[in-house]
Amino acid sequence: MIALSLAEIAAVVGGQTHDIPDPSVQVTGPVVRDSREVEPGSLFVAFAGEHVDGHDFAEAVVEAGAVAVLASRPVGVPAIVVADVQSALGALARHVVARLGATLVALTGSAGKTSTKDLVAQVLRRKAPTVFTPGSLNNEIGLPLTALSATEETKFLVLEMGARGIGHIRYLAGLTPPRIGLVLNVGTAHIGEFGGREQIAQAKGELVEALPAAADGGTAVLNADDPFVRAMASRTKAKVILFGESGEADVRAENVRLTDSGQPSFRLHTPSGASDVTMRLYGEHHVSNALAAAAVAHELGMSAEEIATALSEAGTLSRWRMEVTERPDGVTIVNDAYNANPESMRAALRALAAMGKGRRTWAVLGKMAELGDEALAEHDAVGRLVVRLNVSKLVAVGGREASWLQLGAYNEGSWGEESVHVSDAQAAVDLLRSELRPGDVVLVKASRSVGLEGVAQALLAAGAEGEVAAR
Repeated sequence: MIALSLAEIAAVVGGQTHDIPDPSVQVTGPVVRDSREVEPGSLFVAFAGEHVDGHDFAEAVVEAGAVAVLASRPVGVPAIVVADVQSALGALARHVVARLGATLVALTGSAGKTSTKDLVAQVLRRKAPTVFTPGSLNNEIGLPLTALSATEETKFLVLEMGARGIGHIRYLAGLTPPRIGLVLNVGTAHIGEFGGREQIAQAKGELVEALPAAADGGTAVLNADDPFVRAMASRTKAKVILFGESGEADVRAENVRLTDSGQPSFRLHTPSGASDVTMRLYGEHHVSNALAAAAVAHELGMSAEEIATALSEAGTLSRWRMEVTERPDGVTIVNDAYNANPESMRAALRALAAMGKGRRTWAVLGKMAELGDEALAEHDAVGRLVVRLNVSKLVAVGGREASWLQLGAYNEGSWGEESVHVSDAQAAVDLLRSELRPGDVVLVKASRSVGLEGVAQALLAAGAEGEVAAR
């Protein structure tokens, strides 16, 4: 964070100083909420959760080097006490962002937010120092913490914004007002909470409504291939840039294909020129993500050649998102278990089919959460898609939703041993350990709450330990 005195922070957040002998002392380290991340000069933010109360760690974090605690009550060590810690954190982020002078890029969408955010960051940091959301810390706590990690040297601040209801993105954009707003897509993720795609579009479009007018530098980057997103052009006074495979897109892809290993290759066209891209990431869905990143980079002055080079060299920064690892015995594990919704599930299965040409493929799938009344139909559709893509075997893991996955596969014609329903992750591991053989490709994917990353990790550990694959 840019250096601020405790007195200035107290004034910004409307707090009272307690047990602070010298209010001119500055916060020069990171602002953190996890006591394990404290460094000398840190400000520790004490949240009271259901199971852990950060206030209980106040003495320990000061001993570790924190100069003060942002708290909701006195804690016996230097503290700034406020009525509401979350609101105070947001106010501090808003103050720091206003002083930075960096260009803020915010993005949202139903699927692909984190992968696209990682691509945008990897492209922009070739141009200038860039700070971006780590992982998926895209809510009212993670977003301000990310903003507060920026320094005077930061030129680009790339922030992922998530939403579970109307007004969420409007609130986040108020904390960190973006100059460039990117909307990827409107799908069915969290549709059970929103109530329908129209409501999701309403929520995601709050980002473009928050942008400055075109005359003040505001730019909305919209997906030309998604009608819900494209319609958001009417909701902003910002300049609009379209990306996609549509011929009307300002930044578009032509000659899209997948390499033999399942990595996308295409000709990138921007208003400033064209250049070829072959990505290190897996799956055709990354083409849209790459075009979104390219549109942002073009708006910020990068050439087509610079963008194409950066996209071709970009890797996976966030864990458990299409992490591809080949074991010593030739079995390939695709760990995409961080989260799942119908759109990302379909994209991952198509990537598996492309990667597994001529090889046995396994789809180890679990529940997609928060689909409401659409849950049965969406799980059934994914099970059917497994069969249509000629995936060799479906392993549906878990309870009711997993049975719906298997039922979809069965109804599509998977009547033999091509699909199996197991009760939990350990049962899936036991099955795979007994049946995998060299050359197989295994995709592991489900909503985060299912915890299927443990399946991928167990299979990788088995390979590292030299377990003999079944013949």
